[in-house]
Amino acid sequence: MNTATNALAPSKKPLPQHPLRRLAASCFAVFTIVATAAMPLPAYARSAPESFADLAAEVTPAVVNISASTTVETRNRTLPQLPPGTPFEDLFEEFFNRRGQGGNGDSGPSRPRSSNSLGSGFVIDPSGIVVTNNHVIGDANDISVIFPDGSRLKAEIVGKDSKVDLAVLKVKTDKPLKAVKFGDSDAIRPGDWVMAIGNPFGLGGSVTAGIVSARGRNIESGPYDNYIQTDASINKGNSGGPLFNMNGEVIGINTAILSPTGGSVGIGFAVPASTAVPVIDQLRQFGETRRGWLGVRIQNVDDATAEALNLGTARGALIAGIDEKGPAKPAGLEVGDVIVRFDGKEVKDSRDLPRIVASTPVGKAVDVAIVRKGQEMTKQVTLGRLEDTEKQASLQQPSTEPPTATRQALGLNMSGMTDELRRRFSLKDDLKGVVITRVDPNSSASDKRIQAGEVIVEVNQEPVTSPADVTKKIDDLKAQGRKSALLLVANAQGEVRFVALSIE
Repeated sequence: MNTATNALAPSKKPLPQHPLRRLAASCFAVFTIVATAAMPLPAYARSAPESFADLAAEVTPAVVNISASTTVETRNRTLPQLPPGTPFEDLFEEFFNRRGQGGNGDSGPSRPRSSNSLGSGFVIDPSGIVVTNNHVIGDANDISVIFPDGSRLKAEIVGKDSKVDLAVLKVKTDKPLKAVKFGDSDAIRPGDWVMAIGNPFGLGGSVTAGIVSARGRNIESGPYDNYIQTDASINKGNSGGPLFNMNGEVIGINTAILSPTGGSVGIGFAVPASTAVPVIDQLRQFGETRRGWLGVRIQNVDDATAEALNLGTARGALIAGIDEKGPAKPAGLEVGDVIVRFDGKEVKDSRDLPRIVASTPVGKAVDVAIVRKGQEMTKQVTLGRLEDTEKQASLQQPSTEPPTATRQALGLNMSGMTDELRRRFSLKDDLKGVVITRVDPNSSASDKRIQAGEVIVEVNQEPVTSPADVTKKIDDLKAQGRKSALLLVANAQGEVRFVALSIE
């Protein structure tokens, strides 16, 4: 049986192939290779550039080094009093004299001392307009722009802005300078190639390359943070230099790094061109920024707050305060409104709104889409101008006389307003509402950082003046099947914020 089975098994020795069959197989293989080569590769299969050399050669002449010198007055320090004849006397005297600090036993007269900084920049106009970071020049009284060919020109400040960390300089030149253009930073995507050029550690023009790691980064450096993150090496001295896309357009201005060592660890940040260009235009035109001002104080919307406000999903910027003298008040905006669109631009969260408002021209009448008590509506606001000093909201609250009863709800011990409580918690005289006297440490109120001494001003956007008002509104919400209550809570100084607490 085994012998028969083996005899019937197919042979593994290949059969002789006819010459025409071999020819046909060869032609099919060639056709397959040609057809495959002709097929377009998917967009995500693009290969890395073979070299950045051509791109670097094209744009490097427009990238410059910035040397900023600041002269400060210093007073001589007193030489430490040492016992006569101590072996360290000569050593200390030599050390202090070498640092320009006299050893006469008295503080000497002020002496000028020069502080130097090095950074990067780039030319955006052949006539001699240069862009860099504000922190590169600081309060310098002597600024020089050094070009790749070694030539050096004195620069004057056209304007600077600390909030976006930008500065515009002007140099006088006899011939047109090589300049670069800004590109569309909104079109850049994580994973796209970028190239940085700058002056790291004072070495001079250096080229690094990498990819966009992320967009819209907030590193808590200012009110308009919206950085491009890149792994292209950025080090000390690269500040103010350009970040290029593969078309040779500037899509970012290298500004900061995240590093425990002070050197590049692959996390660098650039101000996107979409943020920088409006600021640069204003600095060139006015010598200062002229940002739009809405006159509201806002906070973010979390899931619990969105549920309490019938928003559906967490979105927009919640108005927590209205400036009595700002543009928002006459336009009809109110505390508790959620701004979801501004001038046609979507407001995804509270960080979006300041950037959008600031970049909108002063005096422009804009449509503001809000959600109020679950209903979307549109208000028109004519923007004012944001002043350098912070605008403080002046909130007016109901002035009814509160009772002194106490109650407990939501992990809070509450009391009506009394003179004794005002003194105990140092509450403002005009602050009205229900005083929180204790917070259960195991409650969601404690998790939301509500503290004793704060005052509940509203519950679900309706004023409260007694603990009974609070508990009644919570009972009403439960009867409606709601899962959370939205509290407007004020601190002792009257500054308010919204807090959503679960009532289940």
